[in-house]
Amino acid sequence: MLSTKESLKDIQAGVVVFLVAIPLCLGIALAQNAPPFSGIISGIIGGSIVTLISGAKYSISGPTAGMTAIMISSIKELGTFELVLTAIAIAGIIQILFGVLRVGIIGHYFPSSVIKGMLSAIGIILIIKQIPHLIGYDVDPEGDMTFFQDDGRNTFTELINMLNYFTPGPAIISAISIIILLFWNSDYIRPGSKLSFVPSALIIVAAGLLLNLLFEFVFPSLLVHQNHLVAIPTIKNTGDLLNSLIFPDLNGLNNYRTYAIGFTIAVVVSLESLLSIDATDKLKKENNPSPTNRELIAQGVGNLSCGLIGGVPMTSAIIRSSANINAGATSKLSSYVHGFLLLTSVLLFPDLLTSIPNASLAVILLFTGYKLTKVSLFKSMYALGPKQFIPFITTISVMLLTDMLKGIICGLSIALFYILRDMMRIPIKKSSAIIEGKEHALITFPENVSFINKGFLFKMLEALPKQSSVILDGTNIKSIDYDVLEIIALFKKSAIDKNIDVQLINIHEIDLHLVKK
Repeated sequence: MLSTKESLKDIQAGVVVFLVAIPLCLGIALAQNAPPFSGIISGIIGGSIVTLISGAKYSISGPTAGMTAIMISSIKELGTFELVLTAIAIAGIIQILFGVLRVGIIGHYFPSSVIKGMLSAIGIILIIKQIPHLIGYDVDPEGDMTFFQDDGRNTFTELINMLNYFTPGPAIISAISIIILLFWNSDYIRPGSKLSFVPSALIIVAAGLLLNLLFEFVFPSLLVHQNHLVAIPTIKNTGDLLNSLIFPDLNGLNNYRTYAIGFTIAVVVSLESLLSIDATDKLKKENNPSPTNRELIAQGVGNLSCGLIGGVPMTSAIIRSSANINAGATSKLSSYVHGFLLLTSVLLFPDLLTSIPNASLAVILLFTGYKLTKVSLFKSMYALGPKQFIPFITTISVMLLTDMLKGIICGLSIALFYILRDMMRIPIKKSSAIIEGKEHALITFPENVSFINKGFLFKMLEALPKQSSVILDGTNIKSIDYDVLEIIALFKKSAIDKNIDVQLINIHEIDLHLVKK
């Protein structure tokens, strides 16, 4: 049972996540060439159905920028958004099967260095992508996290190009919002005070609204116009809400490509969700990891629901989840609050939402990005040495220049390289002595001997001189690969020609005739 203080913290966090989610839900849907409201639908489902089933306390689910390229190509290939909805529903069913088959175990096998690199990269990208919005350059939709853009520019060249579109009104709102944010997170606002329970994000949005009203009546030249304000679909009543729902075209079930796209979506959103809840657990320093298989089932039910009523694919979303944690969430209540606000806001106060400057929300997202990529994290990872720092910095670099999945794959590859290198260094020890002119060698094996040790053992055996004696001692062995046994068997056979005496201790001999074949 939550205390009143904990409930207030969760409501506060829910408000913050809602303010972060609104531009992301809309922007990601636009970036994916989907109807804007489809992003809101995914956010509502993520804050209700998925939260109910999921075992992750702090994870917030919704549309993800990582699906942008897949969605664009899927709509182009199948022809309509309605046909892609069928693929999304299929993806949801496949995710549920993944959870039932306990595929979620793979979520525990991602190195910490790669997860931390992913978080830092998302933080850096988020910061860089918000800077244009701070000065009123809102050409790219919020949630577009790709490096190469449709206009031929990239993330870095856009920072130069934005200077040609500097707009004073949004820039002033951004500057004042940053000052408010720094003050609200300073020692002047003491923990436990009444002011500390008012989310800084809410103050920033209120300040943006009031400043724009001031511009309208006092400084008309600074007025922030509609193209620099939040844009949401106009929904005046429940009837409009129902009419905004889009249903899948079931003719897609007759096309094998629908199933192929559905499987692709299922794999990608499952991987992103597993990475995200692992990262969320690390951010919160949870001792009990979130149940991964249950998460796959929850996300599967969510994506099945999205496919049936017109939402874009969803995952556990790290940006919203980190904003949730930073805002002080203590339970799932914050996710429910965020989902409830998404639903009610488009019904009850759409005019208020469409008056919020993009610059205000950009400051909130900027702060979220900063929390993910503090300089102290880079220092601590560097201090851990190259085995941790190089996969970490590789993940960041590749994500900045491509996308999240490529970054994760490259970072994971580097981490695996170090793991394999260390395994190769697991000592197969050799000691030798010359007795009466003859070399007597003892080769001892560690507990686990894999194919990685094969080359090292081969060189060691080949170096033994003719007319020597060798004992291969496997007393410590608990597991040994067939490849290594084959090397030993072949050596024992060739040793006859070299007059090498070979003795095996606790090492299983394989059939030499099978080796020949």
